[in-house]
Amino acid sequence: MTRLRAAIYTRKSSEEGLDQEFNSLDAQREASEAYITSQKSEGWVLVRNRYDDGGWSGGNIERPGLKALLADVEAGKIDIVVVYKVDRLSRSLSDFAQMVELFDRHSVSFVSVTQAFNTTTSMGRLTLNVLLSFAQFEREVTGERIRDKIAASKAKGMWMGGNPPLGYDPKDRTLVINEAEAATVRHIFRRHLELGSVYALHTELERDGVRTKIFKSRNGAVRGGAPFGRGNLAHLLRNRVYLGQIVHKGTSHPGLHPPIIDQELFDAVQENLARKERGKRERAPSPAPLAGLLYDALGNRMAATHAHGRGGKRYLYYISPVPASHPDAARVLRRVPAPGIEDILMERLRCWSSRPNAGWSDLLPFVVRVELHCDALVVDLSPPPHEKWLVEIPEQYSGSPDGTLRITSPVKIQSRGGRTSRIDGSASPLRMRPDKTLIAGLRRAHAELKSCGIDVIDSKASIEHARGIKDPYLRKLSALAFLAPDIQRAILEGRQPAGINLSDLLSFELPLAWDDQRKLLGIA
Repeated sequence: MTRLRAAIYTRKSSEEGLDQEFNSLDAQREASEAYITSQKSEGWVLVRNRYDDGGWSGGNIERPGLKALLADVEAGKIDIVVVYKVDRLSRSLSDFAQMVELFDRHSVSFVSVTQAFNTTTSMGRLTLNVLLSFAQFEREVTGERIRDKIAASKAKGMWMGGNPPLGYDPKDRTLVINEAEAATVRHIFRRHLELGSVYALHTELERDGVRTKIFKSRNGAVRGGAPFGRGNLAHLLRNRVYLGQIVHKGTSHPGLHPPIIDQELFDAVQENLARKERGKRERAPSPAPLAGLLYDALGNRMAATHAHGRGGKRYLYYISPVPASHPDAARVLRRVPAPGIEDILMERLRCWSSRPNAGWSDLLPFVVRVELHCDALVVDLSPPPHEKWLVEIPEQYSGSPDGTLRITSPVKIQSRGGRTSRIDGSASPLRMRPDKTLIAGLRRAHAELKSCGIDVIDSKASIEHARGIKDPYLRKLSALAFLAPDIQRAILEGRQPAGINLSDLLSFELPLAWDDQRKLLGIA
């Protein structure tokens, strides 16, 4: 008789009740063990390793117990995976489909104790997919209920979590005043009026050693206690929580917590901040639209600068004041080309606003702040216009107590020779404008090969002939003619990834394989 090694996987979404002597995970395991025992005559043997995930959502596969299970499947240590119900394994249809493919590759069967499924048949797969569709629907409905509950709770003035503001401590869904910190907050507001600018206030607080709030995160890690950045200060000075209010998506509600700042002082500070902003906007228009709005990962404002290349061509950059010797310099993009980062932000803003032809004059009034990280753009949008402006809010967003909407948009930025050479991010459904310079370069590449009598269709011989072109620039340029047809079509139609331009393509060592080209350029 063939010996079949059966492993049990258990999961519970919340941590509630896990400290009980007999909890939900134990109940799932007991039922699964009984099922394995009933199949003893078929050669089933229980794997003693436990694969448990207590307090983990089924919406993704980032779970330690599940990762251990899949690793043992790939290592050939498991023949059968047993779960109490299918949705214990995953509530995501796409994740579940990937797991079934993994099980098939390693000849692993999948069994649900309470649901009769056989993943080796097409009907069994259909039934599983239908069930997972309902599980995913239930998860989405649950998410909607949670969002509605948060909105209703904030409308009643309740504190619904997040990083506690300086001057308050969270307690029982409200905030209580921390008198020592509240004195610091009042001092910051008064000194801003006396000094007249955030810059001068930042310099004074840094000199006096004033630090941000120290607090414990949900996982017990201690955070805060760092020097204030100018962005932190501007956010604090605009925070309506200090008026005793709770803000949700641009709408202020009376809070259950007491105010620290009176209305007169708060209004005076807002008027001063607005006057400074008006002064900036009344100056001559800048060729760098993100000047004054772009900050690095440490909260320092990035300045716009330029350099001159061959032929007097002007290149614009945003630079961070953080020196290379700074202990956190690795977290900072110290110099980025202006067109690259501006194109990324423009693409995101057009997508969020569903206005594919909008320009900077239409979009910038809604932007309060942009933080540039190595793996993400963090964009703050001001209330209240963004609530009507955004048609669909991305998943990675959070609302601040002052009503500012913070959106974290994943990107991957790699620098090569001081330029942004590759950008990966969530694909935008909007069509980009064609890059005339890039299109001209592509056409010239084909024309150059044609003038040399090189036939692109005969790829192997053509590549060897192209490598023999004497002019280094034309030799580099001719490589564009060997791009995959769909990549060339995307360039002609303006659908190339944001930030990819002719200079970027000429800086790459383009692979010959079309699939490798697509991966390099981030084109699906």
